[in-house]
Amino acid sequence: MIVKSVKDAPLQQNPHKVEVHRLYDNDNAQTMHITLLAGESLKPQITPVDVFFYILEGTPEIQVGDEKRTVEKDSLVESPKDIVHCIANKSGLVARILVVKAPKPVSNAILV
Repeated sequence: MIVKSVKDAPLQQNPHKVEVHRLYDNDNAQTMHITLLAGESLKPQITPVDVFFYILEGTPEIQVGDEKRTVEKDSLVESPKDIVHCIANKSGLVARILVVKAPKPVSNAILV
């Protein structure tokens, strides 16, 4: 059994300049843990694979395509491949999001 803690997973450099830890990375999927402090956000991007976001803490605003919605803790949001998506923490509290990409992308997301 392999057990990984977010605090032990290395920080990943990213163009968004937010806290990102890579928890899982193999050919079938990739999982990242993102922490957004109050006012932080990810830049809009398009990924070449399906993505889902699971909200662990907070109430971030998530955009998928033309739709934006504030999402509560313990909710899952699907984002199909080749659709613009982004996450913003407009609250005064920390937001933590688990991001899963499947299969693992072989190219980088395109920032828009």
